[in-house]
Order: sequence, then structure tokens, then C-alpha cells
Amino acid sequence: MEIIIAVLVIFIGSYVQSSIGFGLAIIAAPVLFFIDPLFVPAPITLCALTLSLANAVKHWHSISFEGLKFAILGRIPGTVAGGLLLLWIDQQQLALWLGISVISAVLLSLANVVLKPTPGALLSAGFLSGFMGTSSSIGGPPMALVLQHQENDFIRANLAAFFVISCLLSLVMLSTIDRFGAEQFFLALPLLPATLVGYWVAMRTLHLISHQNLRRGSLFLCAVSGSAAIVSYWI
Repeated sequence: MEIIIAVLVIFIGSYVQSSIGFGLAIIAAPVLFFIDPLFVPAPITLCALTLSLANAVKHWHSISFEGLKFAILGRIPGTVAGGLLLLWIDQQQLALWLGISVISAVLLSLANVVLKPTPGALLSAGFLSGFMGTSSSIGGPPMALVLQHQENDFIRANLAAFFVISCLLSLVMLSTIDRFGAEQFFLALPLLPATLVGYWVAMRTLHLISHQNLRRGSLFLCAVSGSAAIVSYWI
């Protein structure tokens, strides 16, 4: 039963991310953490890497590597900082950090903040994405906030390209601190087909669903799961 829930959650997260550019980890991480803490962050990061590769190939011609270089430069030290955080905290503290990350992501998504993708903004967003992504698997919101006022295909393409590099960096860092190995890899295997099915279904049905309604529904799910993670820390 637990693996069915995990597969369903990954499918939903993949569908959402294929629509708005991010969201897989925000939706999946709190739920999968309750099922088995080993799901976070490495197995979810593997799913995000798989989905990001698919989306990057789909939107290849809209990727701006010149703009992404600043975000990637910031991502490297952020990845190291996120890995070091995992050496500091235990599983209960990770649940709290996961919940805070999700709620922060929701608030950032709702914030009426206008940021331009300047080199400084991309560098800062890359660092925060690396820190949050490596420690909790939730690295999308900082980059999404900086790119949110760009054209939709540009957002999807460049978030996907950034996440490909980001996920690879995170997995390397996680392997060096013994948080990514055979156990996490085999835990992720049943989730990878659900990731690709979510992408496939999204490519064929997104025109039937309001982008705004999908975003609102996703944020509601995130708020619930993030709040539950925080509450679990105090129980």
C-alpha cells in the first residue's frame, strides 16, 4: 500500500512540474518522508533528474545557457552547504526543515514580488536552490521566483536545464556524505516509471486544465503536507 501511495504522489508531482516548471519535490517530499525517511532527499532527486531531462529535451530550443551560468555558479557552494546541513541534523529535525522548506516555497510562490533575472539575482537563487535542494530535495522555488515573469516555455526550459545540473551536483554531494548509495537507488527505481508517466500524461492533457487552477491546487497540497511535516516534529 505504501509503495502505491509513493508512486501516486510522484505521478502527481511529475504532472505538476511538467506544467509549471517545478513542484515534484514540494508535493512528494513531505508525504514520502512519512512513508520512509530514506526517500528524502536522494530518491526524490533521482526522480527530479529523470523528469528534468525529459523536459529539457522537450524545450531544448528555449534554453539560455548564458543566463543559467550565474545560477549554476551559485548552486555549487549552496550544494555543499546543504550537504553539510544533513550531517548536522537528525531525522526529526529534517522533518521540521522539510516542512519549513515547503511552507517557504508556498509563500514565495504567492508573494507578489517582481525580480528580474540579473546575474546577482540568479547567483543568489542558485545558492538557495542548492542549499534547499541538497538538504530537502526542494530546490525549485528560488529559481522559479526569479524567472516567474518570463515566457512560459522559457521558464519550463531553463528550470529543467538548471535542475538537470542541480540534481547531478546534489547526488554527487549526497554520495560523499553517505546519503546516496545502493539502498536509495533501489528505493527510487519503482518511482521512475511514475515520473515518466506523469510527464507523458501532462504533455497530452495540460490544454484541458487551467494553468491557474493547477497552480492553486498544487499550492494547497503543498501547504497541507508542509504543515503536517512541521506538526510531526512537535508530536
